[in-house]
Amino acid sequence: MTNQTAPLYVKVDASKCCGYTTCSEVCPELYKLDEQGFAYVESDVVPPGLEAKAREGAFMCPEGAIYVGETPPPT
Repeated sequence: MTNQTAPLYVKVDASKCCGYTTCSEVCPELYKLDEQGFAYVESDVVPPGLEAKAREGAFMCPEGAIYVGETPPPT
């Protein structure tokens, strides 16, 4: 048996992001901001150790623009 956990996936829906930056305030290691202040992620997999902060950052988004889940995000 392996001790690895399944990856946690993340996706920011750019069409819904309004630039409130709350996700980045909660988890700047994962949620980056572009020049206009809109959120993006550099990878669709949450780095180990950031799972709780990734979920909290998504929860804090007032527009619901962030998907965090155990299956790959819908395209």
